[in-house]
Amino acid sequence: MKRFKQAGVFVAGVLLSLTLYSTTAFAADYTILQNDSLYKIGILFNTPVSTLMSNNHLNSDLIYPGQVLDIPANIYTIKNGDSLYLIAKNYGIPLAELRKANNKWDDLILTGQQLLLPAVKSSSDMKESSTSSKTVIPYTQEEFDLLARLITAEANGESYDAMVAVGAVVVNRVQSTEWPSSISSVINQVSGGYYQFTPVKNGYINNPSTDDAIRATWAALYGSDPSNGAMFYFDDSSTNQWLWSKTIAARIGSMVFVY
Repeated sequence: MKRFKQAGVFVAGVLLSLTLYSTTAFAADYTILQNDSLYKIGILFNTPVSTLMSNNHLNSDLIYPGQVLDIPANIYTIKNGDSLYLIAKNYGIPLAELRKANNKWDDLILTGQQLLLPAVKSSSDMKESSTSSKTVIPYTQEEFDLLARLITAEANGESYDAMVAVGAVVVNRVQSTEWPSSISSVINQVSGGYYQFTPVKNGYINNPSTDDAIRATWAALYGSDPSNGAMFYFDDSSTNQWLWSKTIAARIGSMVFVY
């Protein structure tokens, strides 16, 4: 869990709602993730880039994964009966933003844990925020794990964007009327005696998923699609002329995404 340094007083107005929430104003440590930028972090925590640079004594906007930044943020202490979904809903925060602010890509939380609350919105924004916190397709926990393992098997060693794109291909198929309508049925589909995804055939899909793959799974489920709507992907070393004949939607590293 991140380290937190108390900046002083309780946030004004929060004292009136302590029976419902436990929130305190802190200066908190935020660990930079892959593909982060000061601009994105500033939006996430509603803080100008210039303030982030000043508070962290930065001479430029160059940052790197694993670097720790001092971030002005509200802290929420988890209570019995809480869930990430309920916390996000109560504070009008998209669930994806709550996960990203805390690098929290599973649903396990413990009473007493502290979470960063990104850019808390007013109650007038809560309806819109609640809508945006929904995934683009339904899924079960088993299907989430299955998709994360597929991403690991297919794109481990590739960039994070390639991992998200692999997940997006599965999401795109689920959303299409031309393919099965669930994650598990798409991934396990065998058509004309051919497996749609090689890791299902060779058993690599049974290997544990990586942390990056879990993050990529969440991104794909929340609608991120670096594949640009692709329905297939393959390695650029492939000699399959049928795949190469399709329209290329994106090329990410050594992976080609087509539809």
